[in-house]
Amino acid sequence: MSLKGTYRSEMGILSDILTATREEGQNGIIISAISRKANLSHYAAVDKCNKLIEAGLIKMTTEARNKIFILTEKGIQFFEELERFQNLMKSLKLKY
Repeated sequence: MSLKGTYRSEMGILSDILTATREEGQNGIIISAISRKANLSHYAAVDKCNKLIEAGLIKMTTEARNKIFILTEKGIQFFEELERFQNLMKSLKLKY
């Protein structure tokens, strides 16, 4: 069986990270949990989280020795719009 065609788009990966972050709410989520839930290497998760921080969709705080990632208000609004878009694409049976 070939893996060809099973790769996620960058948007799909970012969506998985936002989903994982949103599920944890205001408590936030550590990078290892993001990595596990989004099925990414640690370094890929850090890279993608940095992109989301630069876009203002998530913020990072530090607790003890852990970096905690939390959705911003802008991130919550973006996530809700993204969910609507994904649902529309699914209803039209289109890939995104």
